[in-house]
Amino acid sequence: MNKNVLIIFIFLFTSVMLFASGNREKKAPQDALSDAPAVVQITGVVRLTGSALFAELIISGSENIWYIVNEEAGKLHELQHRTVTVEAEETVAEIFFANGRSAGIRRELRNIRILSVER
Repeated sequence: MNKNVLIIFIFLFTSVMLFASGNREKKAPQDALSDAPAVVQITGVVRLTGSALFAELIISGSENIWYIVNEEAGKLHELQHRTVTVEAEETVAEIFFANGRSAGIRRELRNIRILSVER
């Protein structure tokens, strides 16, 4: 009787583990949308988003949102809630959820040069 219970337990355990392996999920492509950064000129409002531990500066324009890398955040930190025009290198990458589905496109700005500031 104990052997039968042990065999049933092993069978149930292995059958559950087979479903958890995730063989049918698609693998996420590792390629970015563009490898070389492009120099762009952007006009938008500088905003601080996120929580205290994960705060990020963004520039929200009429069509897109650009994330400022942490090294460049000091240049724009005092210009929050103002409309700025900047020239920067834009890196575009597609981000994915853990299951491989697309979570959208993330646009990051580096080497920022401020061209004008408006109220």
